Amino acid sequence: MSVRALVVDPSATDAVRLTEVPEPVPGPGQVLVDVHHVSLNHGDLNDALSGRVPEGAVLGSDAAGVVVRSEGPGPAVGTRVVALSAGAFAERIAVDADALAEIPDGLSPAEAAALPVAGIAALRSLRAGGLAPGKRVLVTGASGGVGRFALQLAAAAGAHVIASVGSASRREGLVKAGADEVVGLKGLDRPVDVIIDSVGGPQMVAAWELLAPGGSLQSVGWTSGEPAVFPPYSTIGPAKSLTSFVNDLSAPAADLALLVGYAAEGSLAVQIGWQGPWERFADAAQALRRRTVQGKAVLRVTATR
Repeated sequence: MSVRALVVDPSATDAVRLTEVPEPVPGPGQVLVDVHHVSLNHGDLNDALSGRVPEGAVLGSDAAGVVVRSEGPGPAVGTRVVALSAGAFAERIAVDADALAEIPDGLSPAEAAALPVAGIAALRSLRAGGLAPGKRVLVTGASGGVGRFALQLAAAAGAHVIASVGSASRREGLVKAGADEVVGLKGLDRPVDVIIDSVGGPQMVAAWELLAPGGSLQSVGWTSGEPAVFPPYSTIGPAKSLTSFVNDLSAPAADLALLVGYAAEGSLAVQIGWQGPWERFADAAQALRRRTVQGKAVLRVTATR
């Protein structure tokens, strides 16, 4: 049997096309998930265009759906689950049992699908940066997926959260989400302890200048697509760190469960700024590239079975 999937095709628009692939067969310790929603990230677009995901391979990492088969320990058939797994953009996917979490009551599958990549990046980068009560945390690209989750999680931990956005139109809802300040970087005149940067380019360089001695800048994305040029001697002085970050896809179940729990109880709001069927992948990709999506872009999988 075959299933439809979004696969990498360098000759197609956005290097992605909707086609048929063989239905996956779950191995030991895996479950087969009937996918209902997937979430699109900037990283997915970069994966397709850069060749990091090879031609013909299924794209994506974020998926939510229902278990239809289980090969060992894991959620029972019929359980609603959210997964962080390579090759997620397909009608059915085989997922390791330790790479998914049950979706609690009160949380929609679309909301759950928005959490894995962006939510785990926010959660783990904050941990790596040394989040603690009272610390000053700067989140760049704060109106995007990672940014909104990061500022909410930092605020819940008792930090003083500064949200940086590129335009006034992207400020909406950030104070309500937990930001103590919403600014452009030029509006800051006090050092910060932790920076979660998803913009890269000149903005990351400007953020680095604001980092206090002993502070940490976590580079979780590069949505600007622009080079970062550091002035001479800008890396000379009291010790502080710029750390590259990437989501580890191995065994994310505990962090996924934590995030969906927060979202279900209302302490972590999931904003979906674009939603539509996966046949409109090109529209979602264009909206992300133009940075018109506040929050997450979620695609509904229109199954043929």
